[in-house]
Amino acid sequence: MHIQLLVFDGCPLAAPARENLKKALSICEIENFDEIDILDAASPEDLQGWGSPTILINGEDITGYPKGGGVCCRVYETGDGAPDIQTIVNCIQLHR
Repeated sequence: MHIQLLVFDGCPLAAPARENLKKALSICEIENFDEIDILDAASPEDLQGWGSPTILINGEDITGYPKGGGVCCRVYETGDGAPDIQTIVNCIQLHR
């Protein structure tokens, strides 16, 4: 399973998304994920153009949203605007 957190420096939701992802991974007993700076010219081209934060599991967005047309802050329909732990856990379980 390949899990990626796509963010850019300055995104206010990057830190809460990172923490929720780490908690979800702990629940699922998974240790590793890749964090990608989508503004870094060296990042893979197919990962540029997503909003920040985005969590991909095996290349698929955890909420099923399609890739956007440009760099932006992404707000999830949760209390704090970051992807919630249960959504992440559910998606991981679907990919097992």
